[in-house]
Amino acid sequence: MKDLFSLAGRTALVTGGSRGIGKMIAAGFVAQGAKVYISARKAQACEATAAELSKGGGTCIPIALDISEVGGARSLAATLGSREKKLDILVNNAGAAWLEPFDKFPEKGWDKVMDLNVKSPFFLTQALHGLLKAAASADRPAKVINITSIDGISVTPQETYSYGASKAALIHLTKRLALKLIEDNIVVSSLAPGAFASEMNILARDESERVGRSVPAGRIGRDEDMAGAAIYLASRAGDYVVGQTLVVDGGVAITRVLA
Repeated sequence: MKDLFSLAGRTALVTGGSRGIGKMIAAGFVAQGAKVYISARKAQACEATAAELSKGGGTCIPIALDISEVGGARSLAATLGSREKKLDILVNNAGAAWLEPFDKFPEKGWDKVMDLNVKSPFFLTQALHGLLKAAASADRPAKVINITSIDGISVTPQETYSYGASKAALIHLTKRLALKLIEDNIVVSSLAPGAFASEMNILARDESERVGRSVPAGRIGRDEDMAGAAIYLASRAGDYVVGQTLVVDGGVAITRVLA
């Protein structure tokens, strides 16, 4: 039982890992002994985060690439493949949001969000299939963790039309991929965060006390809340969680349903 949540000896890739939820997850993986690659569009931010997370003896390696198009996803897979023979954990975290009133909501706000939030996780997982299979066995499956959102489960009052639709689609895609990839001893699941301080959720970042009062748990999420949930799914503890979405939101999604 003492090794139930250990990630020692495992290699992970976290997309969008230079900040926000991706950084929280990457930090947790490094602390649990994993060798962690993080990707992001901006090289300077990616390198800075990798250096920060490597302090204290951990291993975090930056790969600066834009995966919003299929070519970028395949380039990321090729770059990783040139350095590693296998991949134990893939976290599809890179994402985008768009807030604009219904009557003014633009096509670019639809396409950008759908491409990065739905298309990229599929094609990156596809491109990394070989490395994931190389790491996987019946006794220690490889893991794919899609970062979804409570906005894909319940409706937010904010006019983020493509964002909510994209996360609902990714939750469904998680189930479809799970049924296929379990044949190769690859376990696919998803994490649906609520209010965490990030560039994606500037209200939670800038007005944490006010936002926290609307959360049944009485606060916004902390770094260790997200890291702990991701470690659970990535480690031996989560081996039997196939195709499911773990909601980490302090109770917000169920209050929306009750409302």
